Amino acid sequence: MRTHMGVSDTVLDEGRLQEFVGRFAGDLGAALHQTTVLIGDKLGLYAAMNDGEPVTAGELATRTGTDERYVREWLCAQAASGYVAYDADSERFFLTPEQAACLADPESPTFLPGAFYIAASCLRDEPKITERFRTGEGLGWHEHDDDLFCGTELFFRPGYVANLVPSWLPALDGVKDKLLAGASVADIGCGHGASTIVMAKAYPRSEFIGFDYHAASVEAARRAAERAGVADRVRFEVASAKDFPGEGYDLVCVFDALHDMGDPVGAAAHVLESLAPDGSWLIVEPMAGDRTEDNLNPVGRIFYSASTLICTPASRAQEVGLALGAQAGEARLRAVVTDAGFTRFRRATETPFNLVLEARP
Repeated sequence: MRTHMGVSDTVLDEGRLQEFVGRFAGDLGAALHQTTVLIGDKLGLYAAMNDGEPVTAGELATRTGTDERYVREWLCAQAASGYVAYDADSERFFLTPEQAACLADPESPTFLPGAFYIAASCLRDEPKITERFRTGEGLGWHEHDDDLFCGTELFFRPGYVANLVPSWLPALDGVKDKLLAGASVADIGCGHGASTIVMAKAYPRSEFIGFDYHAASVEAARRAAERAGVADRVRFEVASAKDFPGEGYDLVCVFDALHDMGDPVGAAAHVLESLAPDGSWLIVEPMAGDRTEDNLNPVGRIFYSASTLICTPASRAQEVGLALGAQAGEARLRAVVTDAGFTRFRRATETPFNLVLEARP
């Protein structure tokens, strides 16, 4: 008895077949294009085009001290991908203002190359992840390629710059006034300290402590605070979400990290113990609906893929290993928070990429 029907036994729908092949072509082009974006960022090719003036390959090579023939091929690849514009009459390339905002200015709220560093780290870590599929074991955050750590900062920092002070913190109940007057804030899972430093710049009367279990990231955060001129009111310490020190915090923040934790309920309980009686917990998580079918879209594609390669293995490497995943959704997050003892929980605001949640004792 035949148990598997092969392609030769099936009448294929030609239209759907061509649609899938077209999707494959787009995906393969994107996968190869990823490396060219890293090259453009590392060599300053995008930055050298930030003025929007059309350039030849030779002119861009001269600006950046690179080889003209390589730059010519790189520019053509960028134009084919829609990452630079091309004027056929003059045979010159240029960045539109929108492309420049996304590729050439690290201070732009829409700067995107950091995402490609994350993707590159995942490709290098593929053998480790493949083995975890076989064994069911986890892969700790600290075990990943170093590009994951710098890429995470580069990718998430623009979103924090664009949203944290203008909209996320003001959406919390009474938190902005506390920060302006002088509050005590803990940032858990702070990584390279981007979110902590953004807040410290905006609220000079408040004191901020960033905690992360990854010692190398804590050292990077300390250096970043020095460069940003906020080391007088920010410090960074090595500690996990379940054992970070201190109590009476007016605000505890966890940015894009709760779902990575092995025991998020235990971490939430520790946050509750650390808060002042009228304190607030800001939880920022990837945007997700509560049902799988709600997340089968381009944003969900990014987050499910990242969750497969980074978030789920990170949780499985820790005690409990709940593995919420990057598409946990508000209902599952609510259950984690309320199971830990919080009595108030709400969606404070959102973006297309973020759920911004507030929990209070």
